[in-house]
Amino acid sequence: MASAAEQLAANMNMGSFAKATELHKRLLFTLGALLVYRIGTYVPIPGINSQAFLQFFQNPDGQRGILDMFNMFSGGAVERMAIFALNVMPYISASIIVQLMGTVYPPWEKLKKEGGESGRKQLNQYTRYLTVFLALAQSFGIAAGLNSTAGLVDNPGIFFIISTVVTLTGGTMFLMWLGEQVTARGVGNGISLIIFAGIVAVLPSTIARLLGLAQQGQMSAFALLFIAILAVATVVFIVFMERAQRRLLIQYPKRQEGNRMAGGERSFLPLKVNTAGVIPPIFASSLLMLPTTVATMTANADLPSWMSWLPLVTAQLTHGQPLFMALYAALIVFFCFFYTSITFNPEDTAENLRKYGGFLPGIRPGKRTAEYLDYVLTRLTVIGAAYITAVCLLPEFIVSQFGNSLYFGGTSILIVVSVTMDTVAQIQSQLLAHQYEGLIKKAKLRGRGGRGAPTPVRR
Repeated sequence: MASAAEQLAANMNMGSFAKATELHKRLLFTLGALLVYRIGTYVPIPGINSQAFLQFFQNPDGQRGILDMFNMFSGGAVERMAIFALNVMPYISASIIVQLMGTVYPPWEKLKKEGGESGRKQLNQYTRYLTVFLALAQSFGIAAGLNSTAGLVDNPGIFFIISTVVTLTGGTMFLMWLGEQVTARGVGNGISLIIFAGIVAVLPSTIARLLGLAQQGQMSAFALLFIAILAVATVVFIVFMERAQRRLLIQYPKRQEGNRMAGGERSFLPLKVNTAGVIPPIFASSLLMLPTTVATMTANADLPSWMSWLPLVTAQLTHGQPLFMALYAALIVFFCFFYTSITFNPEDTAENLRKYGGFLPGIRPGKRTAEYLDYVLTRLTVIGAAYITAVCLLPEFIVSQFGNSLYFGGTSILIVVSVTMDTVAQIQSQLLAHQYEGLIKKAKLRGRGGRGAPTPVRR
């Protein structure tokens, strides 16, 4: 028999959506914030020669390494050198660093475990400080590189470097603030939606290039249909795997409370198949693109003899090459296990279960429970790593057949589908909360003895 929540969810339709005025305000605020972000990706930094930089960035001599990934995440802001060129990548890096430090640095680990809401706010404040530092470092590197390249800057000098550092750092901090506002007053996770908007913005150009190749005869109609079917099947597969989880039964013992027995409830501990999320492919892509990035920045420089291997390695570490795909798969698997071991600690989970009286049926609380959780999690991580590797390598095989013009990374697909699922789930929860409010208003619930309460009938 369906629960009350499931019955309410089944009754959600366009009529209930039309009545949810609070949800309308949140959606309009979210759309307005994303519109502001997209406008900012077309505003160039002061003093930059936009046309010269665009020609430099789109030079067909080769790839630009990690800049290509940043350009995709920022919706083309990097190739236009806009004020939002850094996007929220410094914030993402700072969040990951703080999360990693929360497992190895004792004071932060204590804040994370015992600090509660105040500890979480303190760690968020540390994340903001680290974001400023990373944004300053990255923007200074970009400013110095632009200043030393002839033709990209109208008036090179110290003033251009200072103004570029201030502009790019300010753009990142504004996006961080905008993302927090969307999280609080809009729908969905603000930072994720900003990255989502940047990735989706380059999707129409990718589809246009695909159709252009088919129109010019460089791609057959069968290949175009195959890619379309493959894209739909990949999205369905990602949705299925992202929702997949292993639910471990948890039993709570009965206890005496006064004259009655309480407890004895059952609950479930859900373990996701993909516990690591999209972090492993991001880490793997960043590491593999570093040699290409260094080679691009030192293209016009005289390399020392001990760096003569760099061009040879760079030629192999490009999208679609066998060496790139092999290392990409190996790094994804490694980071899946590494990041999962950081985000989920079986010993802490087993200790929390023991503390609150819960146990897994047939398994002794404490060390045995931790070993069983580690056993289950390891096997789930194997499946999750294989799933992420397959999704991320699929675009690489397409690149090897049709070239880099059709590249749309597996990381981008994972982010788009995951953010869409999370946003839809939040919209459904908002509709469900609105239906509950409507039921309460219709029932006209009042306190005992309140005004309008029915008079009891004497018998």
